[in-house]
Amino acid sequence: MNKTPAKSTQCIWSGEEEYLLQGATQVPVVHSVGFGYKDVDEWQKVALGEKPGHIYGRNTNPTVHAFEQKVRELENADAVTSASTGMGIISSTLFALLAPGQRVVSVKDTYGGTNVLFTEFLPKFNIEVMLCDTTDHDQIEAEVAKGCDVLYLESPTNPTTKVIDIARLSAAGKKAGATVIVDNTFATPINQHPLSLGADLVLHSATKFLGGHADALGGVVCGNKDLVHSVYHYREINGATLDPMAAYLLLRGMKTLDLRIQRQNSNALSVAQYLEKHPAVEQVFYPGLDSHSGHAIAKQQMEGFGGMLSFMLKQNDFDAVRKFVPRLHYAHAAANLGAVETTIGPPATTSHVECTAEERAAMGIPESLIRYSAGIESLDDLLADLDQALSIFS
Repeated sequence: MNKTPAKSTQCIWSGEEEYLLQGATQVPVVHSVGFGYKDVDEWQKVALGEKPGHIYGRNTNPTVHAFEQKVRELENADAVTSASTGMGIISSTLFALLAPGQRVVSVKDTYGGTNVLFTEFLPKFNIEVMLCDTTDHDQIEAEVAKGCDVLYLESPTNPTTKVIDIARLSAAGKKAGATVIVDNTFATPINQHPLSLGADLVLHSATKFLGGHADALGGVVCGNKDLVHSVYHYREINGATLDPMAAYLLLRGMKTLDLRIQRQNSNALSVAQYLEKHPAVEQVFYPGLDSHSGHAIAKQQMEGFGGMLSFMLKQNDFDAVRKFVPRLHYAHAAANLGAVETTIGPPATTSHVECTAEERAAMGIPESLIRYSAGIESLDDLLADLDQALSIFS
């Protein structure tokens, strides 16, 4: 068959056939650390990357490889590698591609852990970091033009779902000779394709929507073959290897990725529309709303608006969060997102727990902001649950 299969079909079949054993319909969990060879010459060719195969679990693993290939095909990428967590792949990518004296341009609204890399760790290695106002594309382009080795973008952002014009800024990055990296965690390969918009690399915290069941940590990066190989080489030496059991759980979760994302897209939009009209809510941040500042860009570059939204309570203080969050029945108050269950929490305990209240305020994150990851529950139940919880402010 020459026809490229639909995303829903790729979610189920991609990357698996090579490792189905003895008639099994599911990829096995391969826990072996070493992989033996009776022919030393063949062993050496595999070790040198001249022939496909596995030699040591820190480098590669069959179960991990199957997971990687599924993501690679969904992202239509040339190459892929993974790491033990989302931050593992983000830090591996940045440290693999940057050297002392080089310059990174990014935005102020990246995920909290990424922001710590930019503000605390990279400067220790004499790497200059410029963080721009997230939606000020003119400022970002101007800083890139001054000199840029890596342009790091995230869209939609965590937790205020700001939207960045990936095509426009990728073009600016390419013109300056920069490597363009996009964190696609919130959008997933179902809703957005940064590589087709000009990015060199796209990465995911697979812990979130890709796995979808809040039971496995992982990270993955896809894109240009040479760049991915550099990240792989750093990661294999750094040692942040994805565990085979986690890879199996991520593989299993990805079989329903398309189904889950379609439901989460729908639930999140309806929840956002409901909250936008509620008298106890000051503002809602969701790219699917006409009122969202990045709605027009989102319509151009996204096929769906995602399962993530955030909203600010009218009682603009952390006490309001303390009152509201425990009243919800159909939402885990937990530091995670993208699962089949709805999860909720303020940035102070989730995405930006590493930051002070002052640092969050400087990023435009108010203390009354609540991040809401819509699950796949009945929409009627989610809305009724929000209604009873918000009634405390009546």
